[in-house]
Formats: sequence, C-alpha cells, structure tokens
Amino acid sequence: MALDIDSTIRPREGMLVRLFGPGIATPFSVRLSLGFLAAILFVTLTAQLIQPYAFDHIDLINRLKPPLPLDGFVWEHPFGTDKLGRDVLSRLVVAIQTSIALALLGTIIGAVLGTSLGFLAAHCGGFVDEAISTLVDFQAAMPYFIIALAVLAFMGNSMIVFLFLMGIYGWERYARITRGLVLSAREQGYALSLTALGARPTWIYGRHILPNILSPLIVQVTINFPETILFETSLSFLGLGIRPPMTSLGQMLGEGRDYLINAWWLAVVPGMVIFLTTLAMSIVGDWLRARLDPSLET
Repeated sequence: MALDIDSTIRPREGMLVRLFGPGIATPFSVRLSLGFLAAILFVTLTAQLIQPYAFDHIDLINRLKPPLPLDGFVWEHPFGTDKLGRDVLSRLVVAIQTSIALALLGTIIGAVLGTSLGFLAAHCGGFVDEAISTLVDFQAAMPYFIIALAVLAFMGNSMIVFLFLMGIYGWERYARITRGLVLSAREQGYALSLTALGARPTWIYGRHILPNILSPLIVQVTINFPETILFETSLSFLGLGIRPPMTSLGQMLGEGRDYLINAWWLAVVPGMVIFLTTLAMSIVGDWLRARLDPSLET
C-alpha cells in the first residue's frame, strides 16, 4: 500500500481558516486597525492620483496657512500649508507612499535574506552555521542605528545605500527563528520519512518545511514592519534619509519641528500618521501571533 506523504503532513487547517473561519470573532480594535492599514495601502498605491496639488508646488503667498476653512465651508488646504506654501495634505499623501514603500520593500528584503540564511545555517551546519550565528549575534548585540550612521558617514547618503540599510534591518531575527524551526522540523516524522525516501533537501525545505514554519515568520514580519517605518522616519528626521525635493513622513516631521509653536500642524499631522500606522500594525501583529502561534493555544 502506497503511503500518501502529502496527506500526512498537510496542516490541519489553512491559515485563513484560523484567522477568519466560522465562529472566530475578530476584535473591534483589530477590525479598526485593518481598516486603517487598508486606507494607508490605498493611499500608497494611488498617491499620484488623489493628491490635491503637486506635492512640491510652492505658493509663498499662502505660506503657513492653518488647516481652517478659507472660503465658507470650502477647505482649500485641509491640512494647511508649510513654510513654502506647499499643501500639507498633498505632501502627506506622497510622504505616506514613500515611507510605506521603503518600509515594505526593506521588510521583504530582510525577511527573504534572513530566512534564506536561516535555512542555509540549519542545512549546512559546521563552519557555515557558526559564521551565520556569529553575524546574527553581532548585529543583535550592536545597536543598528549606530551601524547605519557609520555606513552613511563612510558611503554617503544615496537611495541605494539607504535601501540597503532598510533591507538588512532585522534580518537576524528571521535567521534565528528560521534556523531553530528548521532544525526542529527536520526531526519530525514527515521530514525523516521524506529523507528516507530519497527526496532532495531543497524540495523538502521548500515544499514541506517552509509552509509549516510560515506562521511565525509572518508574525515576525508584522513586528518588524512598524520598526522599519520608525527606522526610516528616524533617519529622515535627522536629515540622513529622504531629502528634498522628495518627502517622507520622517522628513516632514523634521521640517515641522522648528514650527511647533507657530505652525503645529506641520509636525503633528505626519507624527499622528506615524503613530497610528505603527500602532495599527502592532495590534494586527499581536492578533496574528495569538491566532497563528501554536504555543499559545490552550
């Protein structure tokens, strides 16, 4: 009798079923956070279409206009204008697109890099495992912000360097999680059976082990994504990230810090977007961890 290997290792239930299956109530805070993140994603994808004005259009006559109605109930500049008369709403829309795109791309690069190195360390062992583990320990022990400042000081500030720094931010967490999970999964019955039947290691890792360890990695993505946003905004706030004429949430926040008394909206508006985005992502991440992490099941 032939052994149906795929049927023995298929997960008990799909990921979507565990999240949105029958009888599963989604907390109101999670629904609200998902709605906010959906709105942020919509703005990111359609920024050039929905911005009221060109984000770099200068109008010195209307500089530092507050976010109040100008003509009756018509809001010409709903979020006011900045020191050069540029529409804050238009700049905010483009800033969201820039910051979210950079954070998303950086998170994906870090996840792919860390997961690949984790598989490599678990598979090869020996010197390769020690070398990767040493790199993981080094980056975990060294404040990454200091590393980023050193790289920017020696290599200069360019989009390629900045994206490189965003991409390697947090990769060691994925590598450590993946290595431990793969070493544990290789001792499971299904992996031993596949190895005994002569299956290639790459097929075992990609077809069977990776889907079974995907849930903790997705949870780690939701944790790392808001941290990547804060990393980008911190560097841009200090003038080391996105620079004019382009804009980002951190760059807007940095420009507005000198006008907190006379033009509070220049810093408050992007600051609130940063706060709400990271908060929403953290709430969704905690919910995903509660739903997907088997160790939390009772």
